[in-house]
Amino acid sequence: MFKNHIKIAWRNLIKRKVFTSINILGLAIGFGSSVLIYLFLSHHLSFDSFHENGDRIYRAVTEEHRDYIDHEASVPPAFAKVFRENYQYAEKVAKIANWEEYQINVDDGNNQNAFKEDVVFAESDFFDIMTFPLVVDTGTRTLAEPNTAYINEDMAKKMYGTLDVLGKTFLFDNKETIEVIGVLKNSPKTSLITEGIFISFPTLEKFNDFSGLETWSGISTDLQCFALLHPNQNIAEIENVLLELPKEHRPNSKNRHEYKLQPLADIHFNPDYGGVNPGLLWIFAIIGLFLIVIASINFINISTAQAFYRSKEIGIRKVLGSFRQHLFWQFLSETFVISLFAIALGVVLAILFLPSFNALFELELTAESLLDYRFFAFMVLVLVLVSFLSGSYPGLLMSRIVPVLALKGKLNHNDTGGSTTRKVLVVVQFAISIILIVATVIISKQIDYAINSDLGFNKDSIVMVGIPEEKDVVQLESLKDQIQRIPGVTHVSNCLTSPGGSINSLGTSFKYSNRPEYEEFSIELKPMDEDYLETFDIPLVAGRVFFKRDSVTEVLVNEKVREKLGVNSAEELLGKQIEANGGYIKATIVGVVANFHDIDFTEEISPILMAYEPRWFDEIAVKIDARSTSNILAQIEEKWSGLFGGYIYEPRFLDNRVAEQYEAEQRYLSLSKVFSALAILIGCLGLYGLILFFVGQRTKEIGIRKVLGSNVANILALFSMDFFKLILIAGVFATPIAWYLMEQWLQGYTYRTEIHWWIFALAMVSIMVVTLVTISYQTLKVAMTSPVKSLRTE
Repeated sequence: MFKNHIKIAWRNLIKRKVFTSINILGLAIGFGSSVLIYLFLSHHLSFDSFHENGDRIYRAVTEEHRDYIDHEASVPPAFAKVFRENYQYAEKVAKIANWEEYQINVDDGNNQNAFKEDVVFAESDFFDIMTFPLVVDTGTRTLAEPNTAYINEDMAKKMYGTLDVLGKTFLFDNKETIEVIGVLKNSPKTSLITEGIFISFPTLEKFNDFSGLETWSGISTDLQCFALLHPNQNIAEIENVLLELPKEHRPNSKNRHEYKLQPLADIHFNPDYGGVNPGLLWIFAIIGLFLIVIASINFINISTAQAFYRSKEIGIRKVLGSFRQHLFWQFLSETFVISLFAIALGVVLAILFLPSFNALFELELTAESLLDYRFFAFMVLVLVLVSFLSGSYPGLLMSRIVPVLALKGKLNHNDTGGSTTRKVLVVVQFAISIILIVATVIISKQIDYAINSDLGFNKDSIVMVGIPEEKDVVQLESLKDQIQRIPGVTHVSNCLTSPGGSINSLGTSFKYSNRPEYEEFSIELKPMDEDYLETFDIPLVAGRVFFKRDSVTEVLVNEKVREKLGVNSAEELLGKQIEANGGYIKATIVGVVANFHDIDFTEEISPILMAYEPRWFDEIAVKIDARSTSNILAQIEEKWSGLFGGYIYEPRFLDNRVAEQYEAEQRYLSLSKVFSALAILIGCLGLYGLILFFVGQRTKEIGIRKVLGSNVANILALFSMDFFKLILIAGVFATPIAWYLMEQWLQGYTYRTEIHWWIFALAMVSIMVVTLVTISYQTLKVAMTSPVKSLRTE
């Protein structure tokens, strides 16, 4: 019976090639999109799933309670030792410190290479907690020794061209010689730790780095602490015990800490600690569902529209003895055949567009992932659901047809599915398309608002050049003076980092004036020189710029400090004493600058303290004449290399750095545009199929109208208005849904664009234009046909 159903289904589909092609193409686009989204979601859901004891691995994190609650994916450096030695909750506890973009020099006689790489300083127990297996090692040596390192397979080949690297050395940051004592297996791309170089944690002492100290006085965002807990631990109970640590070690701090244990499986999906927002993954899943729903609606609409012309076939089948269930399964079989072809085509389309998808999201998804049994289960589930949902409704409708009415030709369209159902489904299609267009426009507006708004400083034509760790004040001043003399250079400033797009931050508690206690809020410390404000065009609201001295005696603050302190005017701050950074800075406020966005638009502008502190300078900012960029950059490199010849020169433009803060949003915007276009394309395919049916059904009517004096424009308006009414109805339903969804999305931005009424109008007008273009060809084709031919049509 099933074989017979498939044969008949095939014949019927071949007979109606145009409608079959429309259905297959629409479903294929929906399936292809769902395949890409499946790969994307699978990639994220598989993060850190390869660790053998993943269910017992936790990261220690901090909730900082000040005037607001802040979350840090780190703990004070002393936490690890105390948790390891004073408590019995964990089998192993280990610290790691992540250092970004540090120079590696390799010279083993055969290869000489210099490049920048992210590295991890790790305690030896870290490799007993995480599953990063060694493929080559000495068997006796560990990362407990200073100046030793593990590197992974890819890094071994990059540095030495071979895996035979035991005993080989490299120079780290032009300072320390590090010996390779093991080669690690390459970790999956879905790993929290993706770096290829792991240097022993004791080596940090050579750099006098904060992360290596045993202190409770602060938190370094580079430092992380992991623990492998004993089985069956009560996490809430442990966290309750940890509440006593700040009371013991930080009794007088206004920045109240609460130390928490974050499960390994939560790290990738917790935006509070820098993870991916799981809401975005849900959005992708819903978009994939939307595309399949739109394609399924196309199928239902076209199938029910064709039912009128298949009524005699159904009547004859019933007269010859077919039961309703036979007819139902017959139409379901047709849907199954279409869906099967569509899935095959959809997978092909997904594979073809996978490289572009990878490039957009900087992923390395492969077609081999489609050979996984979970993907086959997913495809079978989609095939069954789409076939059943798309085919069951037309099958039920057509199996209900009364054979006497069908054979006499007395059926109307309400008997075969009715226009009401089709209109409701078309409204749903239009509503989904409107929501996607609105989302695309608002995301685009927000990104444009963030990048092109007044940030409070000038980011154009400013080059940021890194300064090596090994430098002194005399070198910096000499380099600054040499660069300043280059024709086309207008301003130069030594600093920790730029005002926006910051890559470094130094938060600290502080005391103001004669107030006895530290303030409830922290302040962001920005080391800089006296030319910083002029270089970045930051306005001075009151006072003057500090004088450069050997010690910090004068500082600047921004107006956010005034607002937080509750001071009425900027002038009132001038001459007041401020104490910060654990008492290291005791200085007088000599100037107040206007607020500027030091971080992206998702967070408030920070209270900022500016001071001349050259030991923390990491960059030199150079404002140049954009008309001579390449020549100026070459001369800057010559001057820079004259002082730091052993280091890699890497200039970066500030406007690019600021734009990089919104890379994720830019990717989602691009994907939103693609999916919106696909939703509209699928909808247009359905509309084209429906208009073919309607034009064929009303050909004789069009001929009569032309005889009675209607012109082509009148006939086009006749068909268009029916769809325009549906678009307006869809807009009524889609507008509050789209507004709510985008309002929720914008809540993630402290500074955000507004949602204007014209965005919803634009979405509806866009759909109307696309609909008009879609239906025009067939409508005009019939409208311009001779009335004689139209009137002969039956």
